[in-house]
Amino acid sequence: MSANTTESRVAALSLAALGVVYGDIGTSPLYALKEVFGGAHHPVPITPDNVLGILSLIFWSLMVVVSLKYVLFITRADNKGEGGIMALMALALRPMEQGSLRRKAIIVLGLFGAALFYGDGVITPAISVLSAVEGLEVATPALKPYVLPISLVILVILFAVQRHGTAAVGTLFGPIMVLWFVTLGALGIISIAHDPGVLRALGPWHAIRFFEANPVLGFFALGAAVLALTGAEALYADMGHFGRKPIQLAWFGLVLPALLLNYFGQGALLLRDPQAIANPFYLLAPDWLLYPMVALAAVATVIASQAVISGAFSITQQAIQLGFSPRMEISHTSDQQIGQIYLGSINWTLLVAVIALVVGFGSSSNLAAAYGIAVTGTMFITDLLAFVVARYVWGWSFWRAFLGALPFAIIDLAFFSANSVKIADGGWFPLIFGLGVYLLLSTWKRGRDLLSARLAADAMDMKSFVSGIDGAVARVPGTAVFLTPNLDNVPHAMLHSLKHYKAMHERVVLVSVNILDSPHFTEAKRVTVTRLQNQFWQVRVLYGFMEQPVLPEALNQCAEDGLVLDPMDTSFFLGRETLIPRLNSEMCFWREKIFVGMFRNAGSAASFFGLPANRVVELGTQVVL
Repeated sequence: MSANTTESRVAALSLAALGVVYGDIGTSPLYALKEVFGGAHHPVPITPDNVLGILSLIFWSLMVVVSLKYVLFITRADNKGEGGIMALMALALRPMEQGSLRRKAIIVLGLFGAALFYGDGVITPAISVLSAVEGLEVATPALKPYVLPISLVILVILFAVQRHGTAAVGTLFGPIMVLWFVTLGALGIISIAHDPGVLRALGPWHAIRFFEANPVLGFFALGAAVLALTGAEALYADMGHFGRKPIQLAWFGLVLPALLLNYFGQGALLLRDPQAIANPFYLLAPDWLLYPMVALAAVATVIASQAVISGAFSITQQAIQLGFSPRMEISHTSDQQIGQIYLGSINWTLLVAVIALVVGFGSSSNLAAAYGIAVTGTMFITDLLAFVVARYVWGWSFWRAFLGALPFAIIDLAFFSANSVKIADGGWFPLIFGLGVYLLLSTWKRGRDLLSARLAADAMDMKSFVSGIDGAVARVPGTAVFLTPNLDNVPHAMLHSLKHYKAMHERVVLVSVNILDSPHFTEAKRVTVTRLQNQFWQVRVLYGFMEQPVLPEALNQCAEDGLVLDPMDTSFFLGRETLIPRLNSEMCFWREKIFVGMFRNAGSAASFFGLPANRVVELGTQVVL
């Protein structure tokens, strides 16, 4: 590939990254500074020293937390190119022994971080769209009663079109966000030109003096200032779609300068006119530009919300593949981009939660209290998992890994602590929502382990079964494929088939699908075939946790090893267990009931693995947990 072609590809990916990765953090100027100085929770008095102190805090937070930590460091902790909390957890688990205390701790951290991300996926659309539409109040107070209905209409439309995918409009996202960031920077430059003294806030001593003069108020201000960092986790989560270099180029080339110019422009406006705190973002614009800015902001917040919703779909797919979530119906909305998927159950659950938030909280200022907990909690968990990766995967010494993660952990913990005081004012929502999601994820994992142990305890050894079946059972023409998690044991579905039909197919194929801790399977041979006696075969199929299994396609590769499967002469046998909870089990009875409900409503294995519906036979059995 020529240098010009490579540069063109990087430029195209950087443009695309603007529309997906930076939508969330790019819309933070809508509400961040407004919340610091005019929010309902411990607003900072608007004085020259305080304005310079807060601007200095935001500047250095963006430089240290986003630029240094995420863009330059955390993006290196990739799982074969993929990022995000689940990918990081899978990477951290790789060197850990099964059943070890460290492994269990990493799973708890990863699952709760993922759960908080779902909370972020609910709050981001709500606060972003609300803050954009609130610009109508600035244009004329008469439109204030329409802010909530308009916001709800936009959100309903946003979630309703998810099933069509983003492929058709994805190419528009990048150029629109370029216009958005250029507008942010231009408005900031115009305002700074009227009061260039605001640039003194680039010095860190202004932030230090602010905290020295106002230690308590400074602590509370951290809880609002962190809103300028929302969306930083998306830099890492969406890395697999674009790569590290395009994300870095877009950040340093356009996003960071535009954000800083706008924040400093808002600060200069507040120095000139403290009354502008009513909405410093929109009051930066001249009157004739107000309505176009509201429209542009609404589009930008929809794009920001789209990125978070798509992220929730991706994390759910990863959780399913890694065994932390029941199977769900996954629709692929693009023939070109495998990452563009749609999960209806997640989509409508998020919409209901978003509507409840918008109606319940009523304004972006009220929602800001709920936002910080989810963001800072996920950021702190990322620090801990990154330490584990540096220590045990990269092989760093303890002190090198510890001292490398410590400054970031201290900063994120300070932000989290400042937001924790707002739990009663709305911070309870992401915590309750996150705990609920964590409970479901952990219950599913524990229940599946318990179910596997029950089935394994009653299982027969496969080799003994195969050797003893010679001539003792009638064989009928055709091929039977049995899906099983353990190739060494006889599947329960096979025993039930033999019990009912008193015969077996002339060829029996046991298939085990194994999900790796890597996002994609990159080796040449995905399928491993082992031939047993009496026309029994064992097949192991490997997938990465970002891949969607399509079993018939994978089984076609068995022909290379002498196992040719005729689709019209092959039947797929699946086991369908009916679970019965019991008291005094290894899992709490109420969690057993939750697991049974999740298991009963899980998606079909036949649909999940892409099996032809007219070739599938399901055989049931009862299992007492």
